[in-house]
Parts: sequence; C-alpha cells; structure tokens
Amino acid sequence: MIGDAARFRGLGTVALVAMLLASAGCKKAAQPVAEPRQVQTISVALAPDDQESSYTGDVRARWESALGFRVPGKIVSRAVDVGAHVVKGQLLAKLDPEDQRLGAEAARQQLISARSDYEQAKADLIRYRDLFTKGFISAAEYDRRKWNYDTTAARLEQASAQLELTRNQTAYTQLHSDIDGVVTAVQAEAGQVVIPGQPVVKVARLEQKEVAVNVPENRLDELKSAKDVDITLWATPGKTYQGRIREISPSADNVTRTYTVKVTVLDPDAAVQLGMTANVFLKRSGTHTRVARLPLTALFQSGNQPAVWLVDRKTGQVSLQAVQVGRYTQDYVTVVTGLKEGDVVVRAGVHKLNPGETVRPVSQSAELPSAAR
Repeated sequence: MIGDAARFRGLGTVALVAMLLASAGCKKAAQPVAEPRQVQTISVALAPDDQESSYTGDVRARWESALGFRVPGKIVSRAVDVGAHVVKGQLLAKLDPEDQRLGAEAARQQLISARSDYEQAKADLIRYRDLFTKGFISAAEYDRRKWNYDTTAARLEQASAQLELTRNQTAYTQLHSDIDGVVTAVQAEAGQVVIPGQPVVKVARLEQKEVAVNVPENRLDELKSAKDVDITLWATPGKTYQGRIREISPSADNVTRTYTVKVTVLDPDAAVQLGMTANVFLKRSGTHTRVARLPLTALFQSGNQPAVWLVDRKTGQVSLQAVQVGRYTQDYVTVVTGLKEGDVVVRAGVHKLNPGETVRPVSQSAELPSAAR
C-alpha cells in the first residue's frame, strides 16, 4: 500500500509539471514598447519684419544716345574709342565727302541757271508791261510773260533751297557729339558703308546714374512699397549711397521672366563708374508686422495651403497648422499669420509625420542666418 501511494504522488508531480509547462507555452511573448520618433524642433520667436532684401545689378547712365550719320556713305575715319570723354560739338567720325561735294556743286550750277532765267523773265515782263500799257500787245501776250516770270521766280527759289540742302548734307558727313559724356560703344569702323540713322557711336550722359536690377514677379510688391534704398559697389564696399526707385518695367523679359527695375543713385561721386557691379538693399522701414522666421525645411504643403507641424509641449503629439507665408529667402521663410510666440515647430523631416503622432522633441537654436550685406 505504501508503495502504491508513493507511485501515485510521483505521477501527480509529473502531471503538475507538464500542466505548468503547457500553460507557459500558451502565453505569448511580451511585445516591446515603440519609442516615440525623435524630431528636431524650433521655438517660434516673433520679431518685426525689417530685414533687408538685396539685389545685384550694374551701374548705367540714365540717358544714352546712339549717334549716326544723317546721310549714307563710307566711313573714312573715327576719332574716338570706347571710354573716351567727349564734349558737345566734338568730332566723332567722318564720311567720304566727295559725293556730297559733287552734289553741292551741281546744285550751285542749277542755281546760277535758274537765276539767269529769272533775270531774263523779269526784264521781259518789264518791257511787255510797257507795251501792254501803250496798247501794242494783247492782254493774253502780257499774261504769258507774267506767267513765265512767276515760273522762273519759283524755280530760282527751288534751286536756292536745293543748294542749301546739299550744303547741309555735306556738313552731315562729319559726326559730332551733341552732348557732353563718355563713349560707351563703337558700332562701326573705318571703311564700312553705313546708311542714314545707323548707330555708329553711343555716348552716355554722366549727370545722372542708376542701377538696373532684375526682380522676379513674386518680389515686385516689396519694390513698390520700399521706402529706404541703399546702394553699395563691389569696388568700394565700405561706402553706401542713397537711391530711389525710378522705374519698374511693366512687362517681364521674354527669356529670364524677370522685371527690370531702375534705381537712381541720388548722391553719386567719382567712384561710381558705368558698368560697375552694385548691390541694392531694400529696407521695409515703418512696418509693424511681427513675423516668425523658420527654416525652409519646416514648411509642409497641405493641399494648396502651406503649413507647419506644431508639437504639444505636454503630450508631445504633433498637429498640422496652416500658415501664411510672407517672403522666401535663400535661407529662411517668414510666416505672417498662423503662429504665436513660443510655439514649438518641427524644423526637419516634416513629410514623415502623421497627425496625432507622439514625438520626442530635440530643441534647436531659434537663430537663423540673416540677409548678409
């Protein structure tokens, strides 16, 4: 009996162990808890939008004249080169005057002939008037003499005007500057045959200079509202000149699709030379709009509306916030509406997030590079 009881207890122990093992095998292994995604964030700091925008252009003369001959001919000499300073009346180039000289001589001979005919008709009219008074000739004969006199008088005036015209054309074989300035281009050389009006020399007036810059269409509004304009030259970076926007082109260039803006230099000195590279700085002074400056990587496109991801400081969950963008630069974007002071914004990896997702923020400095002069 004692042996049977011992065997029974042993079998019970084995069965208990088997049940425990089976029970442990039925339980699933515990799943590891996923860590929140780590994201870089930036704290929003609102500040007045008074940063400067800059554009690069070149110095030009406001007035530039393309000078050419009034008559056709072959250029025999050119007296100036590019960069030469000229004064009003200075000789720039000459045409071969032979054809014009011969034309003037022919006109002079025609004038002599017309004057002889006129004198003859005048003398005849005086004699026939006397005969008509005495009744020796008819009225018709006198009228014929009067008509001949009037015709020769008109021909004399015509020949005189023709001679004056050919003399002027002879003078036009010499090209003179009609302004004080500097030669900016030479477009014809000695030996070349030119037609009337064809540009030969370009002369720029120096009393007013301006900087021409090309501006994209999305930046035209800030040009129109700009109050303070500063100009610097690459040649003299330590000096600043005052400027005023004089003209904004009404149409875009067909190739670059940009608009030409001309800025007058109000206080130019001898250092401002034509063709120099210049920077134009626009400062939107007097504006009180407070904006947030964010890196370009913080923007997310939600349909047609730009947006950013906001991080809840308590829960760590992200939500999409629509914003209004003010302007874009090479390094950052300004946000006009949609954000408030102290908001935490995801600055990178915005396309990997989902609404309501919990993240682990890693703060970054709010300082962004500003437009450097």
